[in-house]
Amino acid sequence: MVKTFRRECHRVLPSERTTVHGADGMLMVLQLAMAEVNKQLGREFKVALSDVLMAWKHLLLEKLHLPPPGFARPESYDLMREAYEAFLKRSNTVDLLDVASMYGQLRVADLDPEEPVSQIQLFDFLLGNTAVPAPPCTPSRKPCSSQVKTAVRRVFCSYLSLLVNSKNDMALALTLDVPDRSLGRQAFADIRHAARDDSTALFLAVTSFVRAVQLGGRGYAPAESDPLRKYLKGLSEFVQFLDSLEEILGEIPDPSVCGARLVAAIRAVLVKGRGGADQVYAAAGETAAELTERICQLHQIQKQAANGSATGISPARPKAYAVNHATAFGGRDTVKVLIALLDEEAVRPPWPNKADLLCEDQPVLGGAEASCVLTLFRSPEVSTGSSPEPLRNRVQSRAALLRPKVTRERVIRSQFACTYVDQDPPLSRVLDFPSTSQAPTCVHPARRPSTPDVDEAMSGTFSPWRCSSRACGEQLTGLEGASTAWSCRRPPPRPSPELLKQLDSESEPRPKKQVLKVPGKTVGKKKLIAGQGKLTSFFRV
Repeated sequence: MVKTFRRECHRVLPSERTTVHGADGMLMVLQLAMAEVNKQLGREFKVALSDVLMAWKHLLLEKLHLPPPGFARPESYDLMREAYEAFLKRSNTVDLLDVASMYGQLRVADLDPEEPVSQIQLFDFLLGNTAVPAPPCTPSRKPCSSQVKTAVRRVFCSYLSLLVNSKNDMALALTLDVPDRSLGRQAFADIRHAARDDSTALFLAVTSFVRAVQLGGRGYAPAESDPLRKYLKGLSEFVQFLDSLEEILGEIPDPSVCGARLVAAIRAVLVKGRGGADQVYAAAGETAAELTERICQLHQIQKQAANGSATGISPARPKAYAVNHATAFGGRDTVKVLIALLDEEAVRPPWPNKADLLCEDQPVLGGAEASCVLTLFRSPEVSTGSSPEPLRNRVQSRAALLRPKVTRERVIRSQFACTYVDQDPPLSRVLDFPSTSQAPTCVHPARRPSTPDVDEAMSGTFSPWRCSSRACGEQLTGLEGASTAWSCRRPPPRPSPELLKQLDSESEPRPKKQVLKVPGKTVGKKKLIAGQGKLTSFFRV
């Protein structure tokens, strides 16, 4: 069924490099889709294993057009289905259910059987209910756990898948930090944000960023504030490694030799810095040997098929829908072999333990974090719904920010800066001496009321040389401003009538002086207007 799809997929798909997701890949994509729906509904980016298995069964029955089960439909199933299909379309991938649905349209009546596998058989196969014999394994004296070997094999196939389909986001998630390139969850989150802003795939976003830094120059290079600049070294190493694989793919024409070189290069980066007793080292060796042998077998099968169908006429140019369309012709045969290898990986029996496949406790193949897909796609900042600090502390901190700060080191000058010198007086002088607007407007304020007893008591506190004549005190009481008896060394003389007349004239308000404006002459010093000193003191405070 998959071979027929691969041979005729150009009739229904826009790209001949579309890859197929197997049972395990479909389950991982479904888990991501359900977690994304939960996040859209205001929950955390996570999903229970039981909910994933229930939705998985519903998805299989619905796409295979089988009767629905007896239990209820999962919550938000329609949103989950849309997110699942959107992920497949964005990654230029299809699942086995899509292959089965397109088989009737793509099969050739004379060459392909009418129904190679029934819907019930496919349903049982994807659920893992059928007993499928395990593929032969390369014998090794250093056995490793099956979970580590499966994870290592998945990394090998993901690197090869990126050579065929650069839009495969799942393949990039499994290979970005394997081996360790210091590209953890935060780096993957920034890559996802950049790809979402540019509406492109993850690998294409990484490649375009690195190329812009290397070749962009001053005008076209990414900004210094770009969050991906923090991971420039790791991203450059990742792109350079893929470039080296592309060079091997284009330079070596023989698919068997080229495939062996590709697998050896991937194994080299996986086992670098590991000892012979490491499980990853043993699993990488076994997987590399199996893949190399299978690539040689697939090459021989395709070579025999091409020779058997030869008619003795020189081959024509590749058709428009041929593999490696719109790219260089170098490595075309190798790409065909790699696609056949990935198709075989898609039809491998599913992993029996779904908890080991979907849990976050995955074997660490590179870096400080496990290569769990759900953990990678989850943003590092997860909202728990609880307040980060008590409400009282938040209110106090907010009030402290809004409270005006008084800085004594630098006094803010008002718009009347021209009225005083550059050296401002200290704040104590401003407070001790009020402005001129606060002074009394009259020249001689009103006289304070006094009594003879108080006058005598106050006059006794002065000097012993006080006046003994009582008439002297009576004469002086008529003078304004003399609220107490005068103390003197000798009796003061009687004021003359001219002096009394002068004092009366001074008590009246003085008329305003009229300043004559002389043209061409500037006033030397500006006087303060009413209220200007008070306003200046306010701005100084």
